[in-house]
Amino acid sequence: MLILVMYTSDLIQDYIEHLEVEGGRSRKTAENYKLYLERFVEFTDNIEVSKISTELVRKYRLWLNRYVNNNDDILATITQSYHLIALRGFLRYLSNRDIDSLSPDKITLPKVSRKQVTFLYRDEITRLLAEIDTSTEQGLRDRAIIELLFSSGLRVSELVGLNRDNINLKRREFMVRGKGQKDRPVFISQAAADHINNYLETRTDSLPALFISYSRNVSPETTGDYRRLTARSVQRMLSQYTRLADITKHVSPHTMRHSYATDLLMNGADIRSVQSMLGHSNISTTQVYTHVTDEHLRDTYEQFHSEI
Repeated sequence: MLILVMYTSDLIQDYIEHLEVEGGRSRKTAENYKLYLERFVEFTDNIEVSKISTELVRKYRLWLNRYVNNNDDILATITQSYHLIALRGFLRYLSNRDIDSLSPDKITLPKVSRKQVTFLYRDEITRLLAEIDTSTEQGLRDRAIIELLFSSGLRVSELVGLNRDNINLKRREFMVRGKGQKDRPVFISQAAADHINNYLETRTDSLPALFISYSRNVSPETTGDYRRLTARSVQRMLSQYTRLADITKHVSPHTMRHSYATDLLMNGADIRSVQSMLGHSNISTTQVYTHVTDEHLRDTYEQFHSEI
Protein backbone atom coordinates (compact mmCIF):
# COMPACT_ATOMS: atom_id res chain seq x y z
CA MET A 1 0.00 0.00 0.00
CA LEU A 2 1.34 3.40 -1.01
CA ILE A 3 1.61 5.82 1.91
CA LEU A 4 1.62 9.48 0.94
CA VAL A 5 4.13 11.47 2.99
CA MET A 6 3.08 15.09 3.45
CA TYR A 7 5.52 17.70 4.71
CA THR A 8 4.57 20.95 6.43
CA SER A 9 5.98 23.24 3.74
CA ASP A 10 3.99 21.42 1.05
CA LEU A 11 0.69 22.39 2.69
CA ILE A 12 1.40 25.90 3.96
CA GLN A 13 0.75 27.64 0.63
CA ASP A 14 -2.55 25.77 0.27
CA TYR A 15 -3.54 26.96 3.74
CA ILE A 16 -2.53 30.57 3.03
CA GLU A 17 -4.62 30.58 -0.15
CA HIS A 18 -7.49 29.07 1.83
CA LEU A 19 -7.23 31.93 4.33
CA GLU A 20 -7.59 34.55 1.59
CA VAL A 21 -10.20 32.88 -0.60
CA GLU A 22 -12.40 30.94 1.80
CA GLY A 23 -11.45 32.54 5.11
CA GLY A 24 -11.89 36.10 3.87
CA ARG A 25 -8.63 37.24 5.48
CA SER A 26 -6.71 40.19 4.08
CA ARG A 27 -3.53 39.70 2.08
CA LYS A 28 -1.53 41.25 4.93
CA THR A 29 -2.94 38.78 7.45
CA ALA A 30 -2.19 35.90 5.10
CA GLU A 31 1.40 37.14 4.68
CA ASN A 32 1.83 37.29 8.47
CA TYR A 33 0.49 33.75 8.88
CA LYS A 34 2.88 32.56 6.21
CA LEU A 35 5.81 34.14 8.06
CA TYR A 36 4.76 32.51 11.36
CA LEU A 37 4.36 29.08 9.77
CA GLU A 38 7.67 29.37 7.93
CA ARG A 39 9.31 29.82 11.32
CA PHE A 40 7.65 26.57 12.41
CA VAL A 41 9.12 24.90 9.31
CA GLU A 42 12.51 26.38 10.21
CA PHE A 43 12.31 24.98 13.74
CA THR A 44 11.09 21.52 12.74
CA ASP A 45 13.25 21.21 9.64
CA ASN A 46 10.08 20.73 7.59
CA ILE A 47 8.65 17.84 9.57
CA GLU A 48 5.99 15.49 8.23
CA VAL A 49 2.61 16.81 9.40
CA SER A 50 1.72 13.37 10.80
CA LYS A 51 4.68 13.65 13.19
CA ILE A 52 3.69 16.97 14.77
CA SER A 53 3.19 16.21 18.47
CA THR A 54 2.44 18.02 21.72
CA GLU A 55 6.08 17.54 22.77
CA LEU A 56 7.25 19.13 19.53
CA VAL A 57 4.92 22.07 20.10
CA ARG A 58 6.25 22.44 23.65
CA LYS A 59 9.80 22.66 22.32
CA TYR A 60 8.67 25.08 19.62
CA ARG A 61 7.17 27.38 22.26
CA LEU A 62 10.48 27.35 24.12
CA TRP A 63 12.30 28.12 20.86
CA LEU A 64 9.96 31.06 20.18
CA ASN A 65 10.54 32.38 23.68
CA ARG A 66 14.30 32.39 23.05
CA TYR A 67 14.10 33.52 19.42
CA VAL A 68 16.22 36.56 18.50
CA ASN A 69 15.85 38.27 15.12
CA ASN A 70 18.52 39.99 13.01
CA ASN A 71 18.17 43.15 15.11
CA ASP A 72 18.81 41.21 18.33
CA ASP A 73 15.17 41.68 19.35
CA ILE A 74 13.22 38.95 21.12
CA LEU A 75 9.61 38.11 20.29
CA ALA A 76 6.98 39.77 22.47
CA THR A 77 4.55 37.42 24.23
CA ILE A 78 1.70 38.59 22.01
CA THR A 79 3.80 37.87 18.90
CA GLN A 80 4.56 34.39 20.19
CA SER A 81 0.81 33.93 20.58
CA TYR A 82 0.28 34.92 16.94
CA HIS A 83 2.70 32.15 15.90
CA LEU A 84 0.69 29.61 17.88
CA ILE A 85 -2.62 30.94 16.54
CA ALA A 86 -1.29 30.46 13.01
CA LEU A 87 -0.16 26.93 13.85
CA ARG A 88 -3.51 26.09 15.41
CA GLY A 89 -5.32 27.42 12.34
CA PHE A 90 -3.06 25.34 10.11
CA LEU A 91 -3.78 22.19 12.12
CA ARG A 92 -7.52 22.91 11.98
CA TYR A 93 -7.22 23.21 8.20
CA LEU A 94 -5.47 19.82 8.06
CA SER A 95 -8.17 18.28 10.26
CA ASN A 96 -10.93 19.61 8.01
CA ARG A 97 -9.17 18.00 5.05
CA ASP A 98 -8.85 14.70 6.95
CA ILE A 99 -5.06 14.93 6.88
CA ASP A 100 -3.53 13.11 9.83
CA SER A 101 -1.80 15.47 12.26
CA LEU A 102 -2.00 16.86 15.80
CA SER A 103 -5.46 17.98 16.92
CA PRO A 104 -5.70 21.82 16.95
CA ASP A 105 -7.30 21.58 20.41
CA LYS A 106 -3.91 20.56 21.77
CA ILE A 107 -2.57 24.08 21.13
CA THR A 108 -3.10 26.32 24.15
CA LEU A 109 -2.20 29.99 24.02
CA PRO A 110 -0.17 31.81 26.68
CA LYS A 111 -2.03 34.32 28.79
CA VAL A 112 -1.26 37.85 27.64
CA SER A 113 -1.84 40.75 29.97
CA ARG A 114 -3.39 43.60 28.05
CA LYS A 115 -1.69 46.94 28.36
CA GLN A 116 -3.92 49.87 29.24
CA VAL A 117 -4.80 51.69 26.05
CA THR A 118 -3.42 55.15 25.35
CA PHE A 119 -5.95 57.75 24.33
CA LEU A 120 -6.19 61.52 23.99
CA TYR A 121 -8.59 63.74 25.88
CA ARG A 122 -10.51 66.38 23.94
CA ASP A 123 -8.20 69.18 25.08
CA GLU A 124 -5.18 67.22 23.82
CA ILE A 125 -6.81 66.70 20.44
CA THR A 126 -7.58 70.44 20.33
CA ARG A 127 -3.89 71.17 20.97
CA LEU A 128 -2.94 68.70 18.23
CA LEU A 129 -5.26 70.37 15.71
CA ALA A 130 -4.01 73.84 16.65
CA GLU A 131 -0.53 72.97 15.34
CA ILE A 132 -1.76 72.34 11.78
CA ASP A 133 -1.16 75.08 9.21
CA THR A 134 -4.34 74.92 7.13
CA SER A 135 -3.16 77.59 4.70
CA THR A 136 -1.67 74.80 2.55
CA GLU A 137 -3.28 71.89 0.75
CA GLN A 138 -1.19 69.47 2.79
CA GLY A 139 -2.27 71.17 6.02
CA LEU A 140 -5.91 70.90 4.98
CA ARG A 141 -5.34 67.23 4.30
CA ASP A 142 -3.74 66.66 7.71
CA ARG A 143 -6.59 68.45 9.50
CA ALA A 144 -9.14 66.37 7.58
CA ILE A 145 -7.31 63.13 8.46
CA ILE A 146 -7.13 63.81 12.20
CA GLU A 147 -10.74 65.00 12.29
CA LEU A 148 -11.81 61.87 10.43
CA LEU A 149 -9.80 59.48 12.63
CA PHE A 150 -11.25 60.91 15.84
CA SER A 151 -14.75 61.21 14.40
CA SER A 152 -15.00 57.72 12.93
CA GLY A 153 -12.66 55.33 14.74
CA LEU A 154 -11.32 54.09 11.41
CA ARG A 155 -8.27 51.87 11.34
CA VAL A 156 -5.43 53.53 9.47
CA SER A 157 -5.54 50.82 6.79
CA GLU A 158 -9.21 51.61 6.24
CA LEU A 159 -8.52 55.34 6.11
CA VAL A 160 -5.73 55.23 3.52
CA GLY A 161 -7.77 52.82 1.41
CA LEU A 162 -10.67 55.24 1.02
CA ASN A 163 -11.52 56.75 -2.37
CA ARG A 164 -13.37 60.00 -2.90
CA ASP A 165 -16.51 58.22 -4.04
CA ASN A 166 -16.54 55.95 -0.96
CA ILE A 167 -17.58 58.70 1.42
CA ASN A 168 -20.89 60.59 1.48
CA LEU A 169 -20.24 64.01 3.02
CA LYS A 170 -23.88 65.08 2.90
CA ARG A 171 -25.21 62.06 4.75
CA ARG A 172 -22.01 61.88 6.81
CA GLU A 173 -21.96 58.10 6.66
CA PHE A 174 -20.48 55.37 4.51
CA MET A 175 -19.60 51.69 4.55
CA VAL A 176 -16.09 50.39 5.13
CA ARG A 177 -14.68 46.89 4.79
CA GLY A 178 -12.63 46.05 7.85
CA LYS A 179 -10.85 42.99 9.22
CA GLY A 180 -12.14 39.66 8.04
CA GLN A 181 -13.64 41.39 5.00
CA LYS A 182 -16.60 42.49 7.15
CA ASP A 183 -18.55 45.60 6.19
CA ARG A 184 -19.73 48.07 8.81
CA PRO A 185 -21.34 51.51 8.72
CA VAL A 186 -19.19 54.50 9.66
CA PHE A 187 -20.60 57.83 10.83
CA ILE A 188 -18.66 61.10 10.92
CA SER A 189 -19.22 64.48 12.53
CA GLN A 190 -20.20 67.62 10.67
CA ALA A 191 -16.79 69.10 11.50
CA ALA A 192 -15.01 66.14 9.91
CA ALA A 193 -17.22 66.35 6.81
CA ASP A 194 -16.54 70.09 6.49
CA HIS A 195 -12.77 69.67 6.76
CA ILE A 196 -12.73 66.84 4.24
CA ASN A 197 -14.78 69.00 1.87
CA ASN A 198 -12.41 71.97 2.38
CA TYR A 199 -9.50 69.73 1.49
CA LEU A 200 -11.13 68.22 -1.59
CA GLU A 201 -12.08 71.65 -2.93
CA THR A 202 -8.38 72.54 -3.18
CA ARG A 203 -7.51 69.37 -5.11
CA THR A 204 -6.91 69.89 -8.83
CA ASP A 205 -5.93 66.29 -9.60
CA SER A 206 -8.28 63.55 -10.73
CA LEU A 207 -6.79 60.80 -8.58
CA PRO A 208 -9.44 58.58 -6.94
CA ALA A 209 -7.71 58.35 -3.53
CA LEU A 210 -9.32 60.42 -0.79
CA PHE A 211 -5.94 61.29 0.71
CA ILE A 212 -2.81 61.64 -1.41
CA SER A 213 0.89 62.15 -0.76
CA TYR A 214 2.68 65.47 -1.29
CA SER A 215 6.14 63.98 -1.02
CA ARG A 216 8.77 65.60 -3.23
CA ASN A 217 9.85 62.12 -4.25
CA VAL A 218 6.57 61.60 -6.09
CA SER A 219 6.14 63.06 -9.54
CA PRO A 220 3.02 65.27 -9.96
CA GLU A 221 2.35 63.43 -13.21
CA THR A 222 2.13 60.10 -11.41
CA THR A 223 -1.25 58.44 -11.78
CA GLY A 224 -3.00 55.47 -10.27
CA ASP A 225 -2.38 54.47 -6.65
CA TYR A 226 1.24 55.60 -6.55
CA ARG A 227 0.32 58.87 -4.84
CA ARG A 228 -2.10 57.34 -2.37
CA LEU A 229 -1.09 58.22 1.18
CA THR A 230 0.41 55.32 3.13
CA ALA A 231 -0.24 54.22 6.70
CA ARG A 232 3.38 54.96 7.54
CA SER A 233 2.98 58.54 6.31
CA VAL A 234 -0.06 59.01 8.56
CA GLN A 235 2.01 57.77 11.50
CA ARG A 236 4.83 60.22 10.74
CA MET A 237 2.36 63.08 10.36
CA LEU A 238 0.74 62.37 13.73
CA SER A 239 4.12 62.08 15.44
CA GLN A 240 5.12 65.46 14.05
CA TYR A 241 2.05 67.26 15.38
CA THR A 242 2.29 65.40 18.70
CA ARG A 243 5.78 66.82 19.24
CA LEU A 244 4.69 70.33 18.23
CA ALA A 245 1.77 70.17 20.67
CA ASP A 246 4.09 69.07 23.51
CA ILE A 247 2.09 65.89 24.08
CA THR A 248 4.33 63.34 25.78
CA LYS A 249 2.18 60.30 24.96
CA HIS A 250 3.05 58.05 22.04
CA VAL A 251 0.31 58.93 19.54
CA SER A 252 -0.40 56.64 16.60
CA PRO A 253 -3.39 56.32 14.26
CA HIS A 254 -4.63 53.59 16.59
CA THR A 255 -4.43 56.05 19.50
CA MET A 256 -7.06 58.09 17.65
CA ARG A 257 -9.21 54.97 17.38
CA HIS A 258 -8.82 54.45 21.14
CA SER A 259 -9.72 58.10 21.68
CA TYR A 260 -12.87 57.68 19.58
CA ALA A 261 -14.03 54.68 21.61
CA THR A 262 -13.12 56.30 24.91
CA ASP A 263 -15.01 59.48 24.04
CA LEU A 264 -18.14 57.46 23.17
CA LEU A 265 -18.05 55.56 26.46
CA MET A 266 -17.34 58.66 28.53
CA ASN A 267 -20.43 60.24 27.04
CA GLY A 268 -22.68 57.31 27.90
CA ALA A 269 -22.54 54.97 24.89
CA ASP A 270 -23.09 51.30 25.75
CA ILE A 271 -20.25 48.92 25.07
CA ARG A 272 -22.25 46.78 22.61
CA SER A 273 -22.85 49.80 20.38
CA VAL A 274 -19.18 50.73 20.58
CA GLN A 275 -18.31 47.15 19.63
CA SER A 276 -20.42 47.47 16.47
CA MET A 277 -19.00 50.86 15.54
CA LEU A 278 -15.43 49.62 15.98
CA GLY A 279 -16.15 46.49 13.96
CA HIS A 280 -15.03 44.09 16.71
CA SER A 281 -16.31 40.55 16.17
CA ASN A 282 -15.88 39.72 19.85
CA ILE A 283 -17.06 41.84 22.79
CA SER A 284 -13.92 40.84 24.74
CA THR A 285 -11.86 42.94 22.34
CA THR A 286 -13.97 45.99 23.14
CA GLN A 287 -13.74 45.38 26.87
CA VAL A 288 -10.18 46.72 26.79
CA TYR A 289 -11.94 50.08 27.20
CA THR A 290 -13.49 49.19 30.55
CA HIS A 291 -10.84 51.37 32.17
CA VAL A 292 -13.07 54.24 31.08
CA THR A 293 -16.25 52.94 32.64
CA ASP A 294 -14.36 51.96 35.81
CA GLU A 295 -13.53 55.63 36.36
CA HIS A 296 -17.23 56.43 36.46
CA LEU A 297 -18.22 53.71 38.93
CA ARG A 298 -17.70 55.88 42.00
CA ASP A 299 -19.69 58.74 40.47
CA THR A 300 -22.52 56.33 39.66
CA TYR A 301 -22.43 54.94 43.20
CA GLU A 302 -22.54 58.39 44.78
CA GLN A 303 -25.36 59.52 42.49
CA PHE A 304 -27.69 56.55 42.69
CA HIS A 305 -27.05 54.58 45.89
CA SER A 306 -29.30 55.53 48.83
CA GLU A 307 -27.97 56.06 52.33
CA ILE A 308 -29.75 54.43 55.28
